[in-house]
Amino acid sequence: MNARARLSVCVLTALACGAAALPPVAAAQSEDLREARTKGSASAPVTMYIMSDFECPYCGDFARGTFHTIERDYVATGKMKVVFVNFPLTSIHANAEPAAEVAMCAARQNKFWAMHDLLFRHQDAWVDLKDPAPYFLALGDSIGANRAELTTCLATHGTRALVQADAEGSARTGAHSTPSFYIEGGLMAGDQPMDVFRPILDSIIQAKTQHPAPGR
Repeated sequence: MNARARLSVCVLTALACGAAALPPVAAAQSEDLREARTKGSASAPVTMYIMSDFECPYCGDFARGTFHTIERDYVATGKMKVVFVNFPLTSIHANAEPAAEVAMCAARQNKFWAMHDLLFRHQDAWVDLKDPAPYFLALGDSIGANRAELTTCLATHGTRALVQADAEGSARTGAHSTPSFYIEGGLMAGDQPMDVFRPILDSIIQAKTQHPAPGR
């Protein structure tokens, strides 16, 4: 079986790939900020969870490239919604967790996606900083975030528990690398090109939206 065929099987047949029964974000938490980090209609038939690390170069490539096509063709058209899930690989990316924390701090101000875009757009500028907080606060200024609230949130690690809960949920799905994607019970890994994503997404959307013939 070739790589693309196996990816399709992985997503469409969760048990074959060892995917967990639950998505990486719990259904109910005191502060999961789900709405702030979701794109798409609440009534979209398919949900894709993007498990990502802001310091991961492959995640950056996905966010700056393929994700825009997915947004245009699937999210904006109401076929699918996407939920961002933090999966910082802290053993190899020193600034991944602080970046995830500032993104979640921005989410408290309903500015998650603006911060998401800037973190990935300027990834090379902050990944090697010993203290990335001043740079993150400058990004916050550029998106119009309340600086005092963002500063306090970062200084107190106000969203660290949420980031860590996300990471634990990602691991429960069987994900071990970034980016990984949890789509309707199946797991897909890697910064795949759009010609890999498209047939998989189309198949899942068709399966979720087709109606049985009358009399069956």
